[in-house]
Formats: sequence, structure tokens, C-alpha cells
Amino acid sequence: MSDRGGGGPRDKPDALLLDEMFSPAIAVELTSRGIDCRAVVADVLLRAQSDLEIFDTGLLEGRVIVTNNVPDFESLRRAREAFGAELPGLIYTSDLTFPRTKAYIPRLVAALAAAASSHQAARCGGVLWLRAGVPNAGPCAGFPS
Repeated sequence: MSDRGGGGPRDKPDALLLDEMFSPAIAVELTSRGIDCRAVVADVLLRAQSDLEIFDTGLLEGRVIVTNNVPDFESLRRAREAFGAELPGLIYTSDLTFPRTKAYIPRLVAALAAAASSHQAARCGGVLWLRAGVPNAGPCAGFPS
């Protein structure tokens, strides 16, 4: 994984790019907590991009991509990794871990803020399965339990 995908200086949280399935309210809340965050759905140019283009945007902007679309982004990551190409950081989420209830946004924001502040994706080699609750307790790769 690129240092750029890790968010830069270690005293600053990782910059995030929320894939299209996430509400822009999540980006607004993270930004209010001091985390540089963009939401695909809040940007007309990003909304028109393919998964590959979102992947490249994350890399070019030095952002960790947050997505629920594990199959497509894992395919992109593995293809790039096979060629030794630079990769953005990835944070994978699951509707099982973060069910879309009233508590969804606050729980997801808290978990993302903790992960970004501790550079958890970079510490996990570029891929983090996000967990709710205890910061830094989630596995680095594999399927959520």
C-alpha cells in the first residue's frame, strides 16, 4: 500500500473516500470531527465514476476508500497487487456488522473516526475489516464474523 493511501503524516487522521452506498451525512460528521472525508454521492463527478475510477481517485488523492462493495474492490486490489502497482488503503464494511438501523450512522462514524485516527488500514497492510465497538479490535483481512 502506498503511504499516500495511508493518509500522510502520522499526526493527522487518514483522509477517507466513502463509496456510493454511504450517506453524505457520514462525511459531514467525520469532517466535523477533523477527518478529511469525501462522499461519492455528494459529488456529481464522483457519482459518474466506475469502481475502477473510484479506486484510482482514492490512490491519487491519498484517501482510504470505505466500501461495502467488497467483491469488486477486492478484485481491483488483487489485480493491482499482482502487478506490484500502488494501492489505496481500503476499509471494508458489512451490513451484518453495521446494520442500517437508527444507530447506524453514529456507530459507523465512531468506528471510522477511530480507524482513521489510528491509521488502522495502513497498520493492517492496507485492508481493514471495520468493526463496531472497541477501536482497533477488528481483523485486518478476511471475512467478518
